[in-house]
Amino acid sequence: MAQFARPSADKNNPDSWTDQAGGGTNIYTTIDETSYSDADYIRSPLAPSSDVYVTTLSSVEDPVSSSGHTLRTRYAKDAAGGSTIGLIVQLRQGYVDEGTPGTLICERTFAAISETFTTDAYSLTSGEADAITNYASLYVRYVANQT
Repeated sequence: MAQFARPSADKNNPDSWTDQAGGGTNIYTTIDETSYSDADYIRSPLAPSSDVYVTTLSSVEDPVSSSGHTLRTRYAKDAAGGSTIGLIVQLRQGYVDEGTPGTLICERTFAAISETFTTDAYSLTSGEADAITNYASLYVRYVANQT
């Protein structure tokens, strides 16, 4: 049976990411949907410089399998033209804070993102999936940069 770990809490937001309405509390609720909604989302501060946001993922049971692990991300920048924005998305285990970021399971880097929402569905390698030892301690870390 398929399981889905979804954002379940704001873990770390040192650079004041917000939701689409400018709110800064419980912004994970805008990215925890079961199907994509471009009406709500999180956003980095303007002109980001390694600006970080981390969300806790809901706990799932160990599937005892090295396959079938997918990290799904949907992203865009605010407007056409203007600054070039890049985004790094990391799946981490055991994240505490930026001084103790835990184990990097996988990382996706998106350069020069467009204003059109784009979906990335990355299938973890068997080695990446096997590196997960605690499915109750998974986090997604976002890093935005103006390039």
